[in-house]
Amino acid sequence: MRLNNRHIIVTGGAQGIGLACALRFASEGAKVLVVDKQEAPDLDRASEDLAQEDAESKRLVNMEPDPYQVASNIEWLQADVADRSTAKAALAMGIRLWGRVDGLLNNAGIIHGCHFLELKDEDFDRVLNVNLRSYFIFSQVIAMHMVAEGIQGAIVNMSSVNALLAIPDQLPYAVSKGGVNQLTRVSAMSLAEHGIRVNAVGPGTIATELARKAVMQSEQARRKILSRTPLLRLGEPDEVAQVASFLMSEQASYLTGQIIYPDGGRMALNYTVPQPD
Repeated sequence: MRLNNRHIIVTGGAQGIGLACALRFASEGAKVLVVDKQEAPDLDRASEDLAQEDAESKRLVNMEPDPYQVASNIEWLQADVADRSTAKAALAMGIRLWGRVDGLLNNAGIIHGCHFLELKDEDFDRVLNVNLRSYFIFSQVIAMHMVAEGIQGAIVNMSSVNALLAIPDQLPYAVSKGGVNQLTRVSAMSLAEHGIRVNAVGPGTIATELARKAVMQSEQARRKILSRTPLLRLGEPDEVAQVASFLMSEQASYLTGQIIYPDGGRMALNYTVPQPD
């Protein structure tokens, strides 16, 4: 298993892509600490649900699903990721549990849909605090530990195609993800001398609760999304998690400062795709 002997902190892992990543890391041998404001879900049930989703997505492309045996490898810290004291507490907990932390997935994310002219300062700040500021805080705290201990670890940030593409009523989210891309590149250059790799994953539209709230409120909205997706389907959370797992592993040992976009082809498209009736 490619993440054996890895010790990874995951922010925002209570649901969606973050939960899929935590489960994927654990299934590949890592010890995982999830940090989230929400309580821990039933990890055994979540593992079963994700395995079913994984099986269905792989059925579409004639691949065999992967097994999930994870719950015993995942610990939980319920706290606000935007607070620096939380990052320090997570690091202390990781050291207490495992003796070291050598991986970080910054995944926490929220949205606030609003017209540009109606956006309030506090809503802009709230999204940026979670989606960008917490990434900086956790990256700095964990990187300082890695440097002090001589650990050549990996940091993976969750970006989005909306770091480059615009949705008119999602200004704070898009701005935060654009910042995540630059945070990824700059921190990668800063930490390269210490052997710490920093990369990002920029998903397209993935079948999560966040996507349903933001852009999938109706059948018309779903068809609009698919019209811009050459593979003609939504992505599954585990399809993103597998990219994050690769970047966290030694298989990506010569990759740093990169953003990989599992987006069903959307970023390469300059026209819409006709939809069958």
